[in-house]
Amino acid sequence: MNPLKILLIEDNPTLARQTGEFLQAHGWQIDFAHNGRLGQQLALEQVYDLVILDLGLPDIDGLEVCQRIKERAPVNMPVLMLTARDAFTDKAQGFESGTDDYLCKPFDPRELALRCKALTRRNRLYQSDRVCVGELTIHRRGHCAERAGQRLHLTAIGFRILTLLAEAHPEPLSRSAITHHIWGDDPPETDALKSHIYSLRQALDRPFPSAMLKTITSLGYQLEAPDADR
Repeated sequence: MNPLKILLIEDNPTLARQTGEFLQAHGWQIDFAHNGRLGQQLALEQVYDLVILDLGLPDIDGLEVCQRIKERAPVNMPVLMLTARDAFTDKAQGFESGTDDYLCKPFDPRELALRCKALTRRNRLYQSDRVCVGELTIHRRGHCAERAGQRLHLTAIGFRILTLLAEAHPEPLSRSAITHHIWGDDPPETDALKSHIYSLRQALDRPFPSAMLKTITSLGYQLEAPDADR
């Protein structure tokens, strides 16, 4: 399994630091949000393997944050709720809002790590091998794609960018979200994304009469299926 990219939304600075350090010791990348608004913003702008969400946040109730992430995030991201509320009704509300798992405080961080692995493994297991957008078909396991039955000659990074955009379709993805997902916190000094987008356009659009890869000014990129409504 590749290193996980996790968003931790927790307002308690001590617990956030301790939890983050434990998960980082597994080689995982952790982004932090100290309130619901920032957590929601990051979840909608970035692509994470998992969101760990405290239920008792100071500004927005965790149930509402979970529901918004599930409704608006560009890709499906598992949500693991952390909370001191252990009554059945509290857990039921959590699952009804869309959470995928529930862990009560205080918790053993080793159990949290195991649940993180299980949730991301389950999420990937139930992903279809194929992602289709109009006449574009991406084969995840084969790391290849075709448009209108014609094989596309993609670089490894080009394939990853195309898969991200297809999973987000019909929503756009920001340049920062794509860059962060491909290179993490150590992006190249040059504008490498621009170069990879150019190469992707050459493979995806140039041989065909209509373009699928669109630039969204001041935001990022989006896949469009020109024949979807015809």
